[in-house]
Amino acid sequence: MHKEFLMGNEAIAMGAIAAGVNLVSGYPGTPSSEVLETVAKHRTDNTYVEWSVNEKSALEVAAGAAYTGARSLVTMKQVGLNVASDPLMSLAYIGVKGGMIVLAADDPGPISSQTEQDTRHYAAFSKLPCFDPTSAQEAYEMIQEAFTYSEKYGTPVFFRPTTRVCHGYASVTVKDTAEYAVHHPEGFIKDSSKWVIFPRLSYQNHKLIEERNVRLADDFSAYERNHIFYKTDRVSGTNSALSEESISKCQKDITNHKLQEKRQGIASGGISFTYAMETLEQTGPLRLLKIATPHPFPEKLALEFLDGLDEVLCIEELDPVIERELTYLCGKYHLPAKIYGKLTHHVPNAGENTQDSVRQNILDFTGYQSENPQSTSALYHDPKGTPGTDCRSDVPPVLPVRPPVLCAGCPHRASFYAVKTAMKGRKTIFCGDIGCYTLGNAMPLDMVDTCLCMGAGLGIAQGVGHMEPDTVCFAFVGDSTFFASAIPGVVNAVYNQADMTLVILDNSTTAMTGHQPHPGTGRTMMGNVTDQIDIEAVLRGIGLKTVETVDPLNHEASVACVRQTADKPGVKAIIFRSPCIAVTKPSRNMTVDSGKCINCRRCIRELGCPALVIENDSVCIDDSLCTGCGLCSQLCPTDAIRPANTEDNISHDTKASKGGNGHE
Repeated sequence: MHKEFLMGNEAIAMGAIAAGVNLVSGYPGTPSSEVLETVAKHRTDNTYVEWSVNEKSALEVAAGAAYTGARSLVTMKQVGLNVASDPLMSLAYIGVKGGMIVLAADDPGPISSQTEQDTRHYAAFSKLPCFDPTSAQEAYEMIQEAFTYSEKYGTPVFFRPTTRVCHGYASVTVKDTAEYAVHHPEGFIKDSSKWVIFPRLSYQNHKLIEERNVRLADDFSAYERNHIFYKTDRVSGTNSALSEESISKCQKDITNHKLQEKRQGIASGGISFTYAMETLEQTGPLRLLKIATPHPFPEKLALEFLDGLDEVLCIEELDPVIERELTYLCGKYHLPAKIYGKLTHHVPNAGENTQDSVRQNILDFTGYQSENPQSTSALYHDPKGTPGTDCRSDVPPVLPVRPPVLCAGCPHRASFYAVKTAMKGRKTIFCGDIGCYTLGNAMPLDMVDTCLCMGAGLGIAQGVGHMEPDTVCFAFVGDSTFFASAIPGVVNAVYNQADMTLVILDNSTTAMTGHQPHPGTGRTMMGNVTDQIDIEAVLRGIGLKTVETVDPLNHEASVACVRQTADKPGVKAIIFRSPCIAVTKPSRNMTVDSGKCINCRRCIRELGCPALVIENDSVCIDDSLCTGCGLCSQLCPTDAIRPANTEDNISHDTKASKGGNGHE
């Protein structure tokens, strides 16, 4: 064993490798993406890894591996689980032979998602076990245990880390390579009574699942990661469980500390449990229930926790899952304890929990008066009252709010602007999609009228077009999204004779989630070169007669292409092809000629590029951001924006200079 400083997702991946995982599939989605990428980087020769075309395909690939007795892991974010839910619900009835983990990373906030949905509900809905880690170290250990439980009960299991577990860093104790398990699959054994989901088999298996979950609930009550903490060890900073005989002493301690008059407890799970433990180290002893497996709920352990308590505060992300379970148990067994949490508005029912918010929730619940009532993250002011000044060296200043925006030089900005220019004055709808191109909704572009989920813009554009034939309908998707979920929408449009324009923003990568490869890039996650799937050929194969490809950074050609294409009847497509600036680096940037610039600010007013700034009441280009795409120079009415010369690039005296970079 040795220690490594790891991100939570890296710890999960290393835990899966240590468990002898044979196959890992997935679809990129923050906050889960680094799990598969870490496995690909550190995998053994016994492990196959792939970015699948979408979450449904990824889950089916992992299921097939588990049918052979292999240990498999499929990764996605919470909204990706919606895509994978069709095979998931049936797989819950069929079961698996090898251990199979469905990792669905939840995104409280949400920080980078459409929804705040809670995967624990999917666990209950599908009747599958769920593991909910509280830290990077526990995630490393728990995923290995999850494989064991999966094989013991012949079922896929959920693994549900949230953003702060996924992206937090910690020193994690991990196994040496020599300690890794080596798992050899038995192979697929034909048995139609096992692997073919006939209605009769589903009925029989449903009964078996209900019986299994009762046993699992008892098993989870004895699972060491579900635990009741009766006292906080302030000296070591660790937590020790006391015997039932020590509970009365603990309650006396609580009274002596004047923490509460009533017998109170805290129930928590996930990262919220970690926050709660940190608070209780400051406030003193309090009974604390940790739920590491929210489904099936460890009922026996929960009853032990509730015994003798008057009030319980539930702190969890995102929904009141633990709170509802404890409320149900109090009703079922006629217990006097009152359960508080999201349902009673003692804890916020939306958004991400933080160390500060959990601390305040507990202080309000217990009535404990903190010696330092101000949050450690509060903004302090200097004695003269000047805001924004931190007069204490140990308190960091509040970080500025930085809304997401298309990167300087992003080809999507040019694509959106070309469509906007071409359609000016016409009745249009621009149906957007999930990804970097969602940021096209920001001013001044204002080019996203709708955004639902991946690939949905195609169907929405068709629906609007059928109801409003005079509306020119556009649907925007990225190249990765096209392969993941847009192709059926195109088929539907052609088959049902829609009148719409599909705009594919092809930047040769899956940009927003970390530049993962996809079927159009010609390489796999294993590093193999593969056939590059041609988007234009796919569209023509579906039946489109008009498919145009243009470089969005050629503004005049792009506008002309949009005008000509949009006026044609039926389903047509425009592929705006230009690589992501993170994939193709610029060679030089742009500069503003102050002698020619009339300060009309059209470039800033119409493009909103972050590299275009105002300095000393004049338009300048921030050469630390400029990529030299040249779009702004094509808009300038006086030709005041031009590529910088070599000398400008060698030496820059100011951050915002009149020098820049040319697009490759």
